Amino acid sequence: MAYGHITEEEVLNLLKSSNKAMHFEQIAKHLGLDKEGRKKLKKLLKSLKREGRLFVEKGRYKLTEEDTVVGTVIPYPAGFGFLHIGEGRKDIYIPPFEMTKVFGGDLVKAKVVEFRGKKEVRILKIIKRGKRELVCKIVKGKICYGIPIYDAPHQKILLSQESCKDLKKDTLVVVEIKEYPRERVPAKGVIKEVLGHPQERLLIIDLLIRKYDLPLGYPEEVIKEAQKIRISIKRELKKRKDLRDQVCFTIDPERAKDFDDAVAIEMTPEGHYRLWVHIADVSHFVKEGSHTDKEAFRRGFTFYLPDRALHMLPEKLSADLCSLKPYEDRLAFTCEMVFDKKGNLVSYDIYESVIKSKARLTYEEALKLIVGDPVLEDKYPYLVEPLRLMEDLYRILSRKRWEKGSIDFDLPESEVVVNEFGEPVAVIPYERHIAHKIIEQFMISANETVAMHLQNMGYPCLYRVHEKPDPDKVNNLIEILGGLGYKVKKVSLEPKFFQKIIEDFEGRPEENLVRFLTLRSMKRAYYSPHNVGHFGLASEHYAHFTSPIRRYTDIIVHRLLKKAIKGEDVPYEETVAYLEMAGQHLSKQERLADDVEREAIDLLKARLMKAHIGEVHTGIITGVVPFGFFVELQEYLVEGLVSINTLTEDEYVYDEPAHRLVGVRTGKVYRLGDMVKVRVVKVEEDRGKIELELVEEEG
Repeated sequence: MAYGHITEEEVLNLLKSSNKAMHFEQIAKHLGLDKEGRKKLKKLLKSLKREGRLFVEKGRYKLTEEDTVVGTVIPYPAGFGFLHIGEGRKDIYIPPFEMTKVFGGDLVKAKVVEFRGKKEVRILKIIKRGKRELVCKIVKGKICYGIPIYDAPHQKILLSQESCKDLKKDTLVVVEIKEYPRERVPAKGVIKEVLGHPQERLLIIDLLIRKYDLPLGYPEEVIKEAQKIRISIKRELKKRKDLRDQVCFTIDPERAKDFDDAVAIEMTPEGHYRLWVHIADVSHFVKEGSHTDKEAFRRGFTFYLPDRALHMLPEKLSADLCSLKPYEDRLAFTCEMVFDKKGNLVSYDIYESVIKSKARLTYEEALKLIVGDPVLEDKYPYLVEPLRLMEDLYRILSRKRWEKGSIDFDLPESEVVVNEFGEPVAVIPYERHIAHKIIEQFMISANETVAMHLQNMGYPCLYRVHEKPDPDKVNNLIEILGGLGYKVKKVSLEPKFFQKIIEDFEGRPEENLVRFLTLRSMKRAYYSPHNVGHFGLASEHYAHFTSPIRRYTDIIVHRLLKKAIKGEDVPYEETVAYLEMAGQHLSKQERLADDVEREAIDLLKARLMKAHIGEVHTGIITGVVPFGFFVELQEYLVEGLVSINTLTEDEYVYDEPAHRLVGVRTGKVYRLGDMVKVRVVKVEEDRGKIELELVEEEG
């Protein structure tokens, strides 16, 4: 692979011939690179590092020896581990005797050897430790030690008897490592915090927060900075559009405390729809380079957990000054759009404004006003006509988007209801109805419009991009759908192809499974200054603009928009380089937020299912593997495993191409999409795992 006039070979040969590690500047100087060449060198070095062909030590790049690799340790409870050496490269086995030196997340240099015909590693050097503080379970005896429950369950960390004397066995604590393990010498640590005993209080979410090292509070300088911030509406009115008399309102979930967006609508004399999307003007309060800004960037997102939210911004900003609270003057960033009756964008304007929301509606209240509810109509008579106009515009825009090929996966979602102690008490389906879809559609329209504006103005933008799916994954999807009796004449990598698959399964028992499988065949959307469009939305230009209270990406887009509106000069290459860095960091933080939220729900669902052991439920087979099949229970939207060992009436073989298990003697088949009855037999609460057994139908 070549980067302009620089090649991988040139860089690798330089490092090889120098026989020593080199700084970036030394490499650039030896290769005689100009400004453009240096930018390309940065990308090339990053790629070589990701592939494990070189590593960085004390700021210097060093060639990885041919039989050595650099990677991150991934531990397993049984005592072995794997070394992750880069995307697209196979992880390498770490035997138990090598794992005694390391913890999960450690960056190490290791030698690759072959043992009994398989590759494994011998650790040569620990480059960087992954964590200094770990959640541990207390074990007491002649000595007291902690066993890390996530990052190194194979390790023992010695603790002082004095610190353990008042703690019961299995109490969970946060341990700070003071000495890492050496040859036959265990690690030593001190207890920093006592979390509690699992039998005495629910610790699921607390442990998850520590596992992923999520922020529980804000640095003192951030709190002080936030407390000093004030709104001067009078001063702002001199330079903003005054829309305080407009009938705009917010529509949010019932438990929402921060309100990012408000909407308003009217019909123009030409019979067009004029839509206003008002977004909280967070960038007015969060100044570039401030302590609050740096902390918000580090977090990247608000993390939503079943019993709490870990906010990106301090409460003074997120729930007060920035939030578009009803009946209060608030600073907004407005995207005003005019659509004709076919859904075409006729004109638009983007500007800073001052608004006053006339109502704070929940989605359910908005729905009742749309379909007709006398009590709510009496309470909000001035909202009935706007909401019904919004429904009309939504249907027009939705139809136009569908014609372009936009894919609506609309997967069923569930919400875990917890009581005041954080204990899960119910799983309820999260229904998306017309009110949700109206707001989603309007936000999509605003996001598209601002991305198009920045692109047309020649300004950089942090786009939300979604690439075309990988052909191999699509072929695998078609193969799976073939097992469900679905035939495809010609495979296409266009959005309409996937849209049709979902439509063809509507109303069938496998509908939600097919939606999930189709989504899984897609690439993940991410943030980048290089616009490749948004495949899933069938959009040529898309950015995130509408949620700056909970997403840092939107703050970046707001700042760029303000510069574009004012005609300010922006150093293009320097800004793009920053957006590349920010896009990578924020895409990573988004994945973390998704993973944490999903794991929290899975763990709470597992805890809830402990109360349902022995019960029989109907479910659909969502995955078939050599050791059994996974079933999603319809009532709880929770997944469990039916182990092949429990299918004792026959010997079953795994038919991988058809995604099914087939009985050798009976020919009985269990395939993806089959409806089955199962009994809940076991729950591993700490791992979120549920074991099921098949219940044979009588007769």
